Amino acid sequence: MTDLWAPKRDAARARVEPLAVRMRPRRLDELQGQRHLLASGKLLRRMLEADAITSLILHGPPGTGKTTLAELIAVHTKRVFVREHAASVGVSRIRELLAEAARRVELGQGRTILFLDEIHRFTRAQQDVLLGDVEKGLVTLVGATTENPLFACNAALVSRSTLFRLEPLTVEDIEAVLATAVSDSERGYGSMRVDVTAEALRHWAVQCDGDARRALTALEVAVESCRSKNSFDSIVVTLEVAE
Repeated sequence: MTDLWAPKRDAARARVEPLAVRMRPRRLDELQGQRHLLASGKLLRRMLEADAITSLILHGPPGTGKTTLAELIAVHTKRVFVREHAASVGVSRIRELLAEAARRVELGQGRTILFLDEIHRFTRAQQDVLLGDVEKGLVTLVGATTENPLFACNAALVSRSTLFRLEPLTVEDIEAVLATAVSDSERGYGSMRVDVTAEALRHWAVQCDGDARRALTALEVAVESCRSKNSFDSIVVTLEVAE
């Protein structure tokens, strides 16, 4: 039975999403940074172009886009994306996910990417249940961690995975992310009269330490706090406001 109220619920949830969530890239070409992985001829780009994605472990500092990249890999390869937290997903849940993934393959509904956040917290029992179906290709495992997987993850898991380190975004990358958020009329502030000075953008890009989420949160606080004081006027975010 069709749920007639689902669109209204979805719209209500979308209205309260933070700017950093709304501005997540929807396609690989919208992703800023990580050129050492995704530029033409680089290994991850070659794997994507060949649709030869194997199990991956994405590691790097917070805010470098590990979850976003995993989602974009699923979009690009047209695979179902399932997200779980390695510390909280139990063995029974893993078995359920594997059964669902196998059923999709059998019914011709595509393959599944199982994304495990904080994969360094994956236990031996969880690993033993999962790795068999991973090796058979029924599910593609993509893990994310802020730790060095060579020291923090199970050796058997590491040996079956390709490791990719994500680097903090450059100042120029962050400025591009912020500029897009200011101009985007669908997800950002493009439909409002918002003017953010170049000095303000540069300040956030420098101070956020390569973390796009932090920079977007700063932009959102600045715009929303200015809007509360200037309900009918255009909003100008200067370096003073940014600081």
